[in-house]
Amino acid sequence: MISIAIALAMLPLAGAALGATLVEDVRTWDGPSHTRVVFDLSRAPDHRLFTLTDPHRAVIDLHGGRISADQVEGIRDEGPIRRVRSGRRDQGVRIVLDLDRAVAAESFTMTPNDTGGHRLVVDLSDPQPNTAVRRAPDQAAEPFVVAIDAGHGGKDPGAIGAAGTYEKGIVLSVARKLADRIDAIQGLESVLIRDGDYYIGLRERTRKAQAAGADLFVSLHADAFHDRRVRGSSVFVLSRNGATSEMARMLARRENRADRIGGVSLADKDEQVASVLVDLSRAHTVEESLDVADVLFNKLDTLGDVHGTGVEQAGFAVLKSLDMPSVLVELAFISNPEEERRLKSSSYQHQLARGLTEGVRAYVEQTRPALALSGGDEEYRVRPGDTLSDIAQRHAVSVSELRRANELAGSTIVAGHTLRIP
Repeated sequence: MISIAIALAMLPLAGAALGATLVEDVRTWDGPSHTRVVFDLSRAPDHRLFTLTDPHRAVIDLHGGRISADQVEGIRDEGPIRRVRSGRRDQGVRIVLDLDRAVAAESFTMTPNDTGGHRLVVDLSDPQPNTAVRRAPDQAAEPFVVAIDAGHGGKDPGAIGAAGTYEKGIVLSVARKLADRIDAIQGLESVLIRDGDYYIGLRERTRKAQAAGADLFVSLHADAFHDRRVRGSSVFVLSRNGATSEMARMLARRENRADRIGGVSLADKDEQVASVLVDLSRAHTVEESLDVADVLFNKLDTLGDVHGTGVEQAGFAVLKSLDMPSVLVELAFISNPEEERRLKSSSYQHQLARGLTEGVRAYVEQTRPALALSGGDEEYRVRPGDTLSDIAQRHAVSVSELRRANELAGSTIVAGHTLRIP
C-alpha cells in the first residue's frame, strides 16, 4: 500500500515534467558588437528577461522550465559574462548571467524550422555601443553557404565510446559551434542539416543541402575502430574507384548502415555506397572536394593528431547527385578513451570548430576572393589576475597564436585591455 501511495503522489510531478520546457543545449558567441546566448528548448518558452545592478546581472525566468546545472557551469568569461548559474524559481527555473559591467539585454524566440527547434536568444551589448561599422561586402556577391551535417541522430546513435559517449551528440555539439563561427563571418552563411536529436535519411540530407543552395557540404563524424589505440582526425572525399585504405573501406561500410537504421533499404545500391560523400555527378566536383579537404586536413593537423598522411577517399553515400564540393570529417576516434574524453570537452569542441572554420575561410578566400570576408574573430577584455596562458587555455588557442594575433613581444598583459582571440 505504501508503494502505491508513493506512486500516486508522484503522478503530478511526472505530469509537470512532461509539460516542462526543457533546456536541451546552451550556446554562446562573443562578437565585436554583442554577446549572444542561445537556449535550445523542447517547446516554445514563456520567459521574462531583466537586468540588475550592484552587482551587474542579466536574469532569465523560464516559466515551467527545467535545466541541468552542468549545461551552464562551464560558461566563463564570454564577453561581459563572468559565469552562468541556475536554480529553481517558483514553477520554473531562473538563469542568472553574472556580468562584469552594465549591458543592454534583449531577447527573442525562434520557432522550429528546417534547421532547428524552439530557441530563446538573448543578446547582450554595451549601452552605448561603438558607432563604427564594418565595411559590408559587395551586395551583388551572394554569401557562400556551408551545409553542416551532424552525422547520425535519433534512433541511430552512431559510434559509442568506451565510456558510453554517443557519436550523435558529440558531432551535433561541434556542428552548432561551427555554425556559430561561420555565421560570425560576413560573406559566409551556415545551414545546419540536423539541429536536434532526430534521424534524417541520407537522401533527405542531400535534399536539405540542395534546397538551401549550399556551396559546400561538410559532414561531421567521430570514428571508431576495434583497436582502441588508434587515434586522430581524418578527412575523406568521394572515391570513384574504391577506398584508399582498409580503414576507409570499413568506415564506408559502417556509415552506410545508417540508412538501414532509418528504415531505408540499401539492397538496390552499390555496396560501396556509404554515409556521406557519394557518387557525385561531375568529375570536377571531386577535384574541388579534394581541394577543400586538403585545407581542412592541414588545419586539423595543427590542432593535434591526424590519422594517416593526408586526405583519404572512400565511396560514401549521402550526397548522391550533389554537385558541390563535399567532405566528411572524422573529428577523432571516439573508441580511443583519451580522445573520447577530449571530444566531450567544450574547450576541445570549440578548438575543432575554430580549426574547421579557418579551413573553410581559407578555401573560400582562395576560390571566391570577391566576397571580401570580414569579421569572425573573438575579443576578450583582460581582467585582473589573468595570464596569457590562462586566456589561451580558456579559448582553446596557443600562447604563440595569441601573441601573434595581438602583436605581443612577451607575455605581459594589462587589465582592461582587449585581446583579439584568433
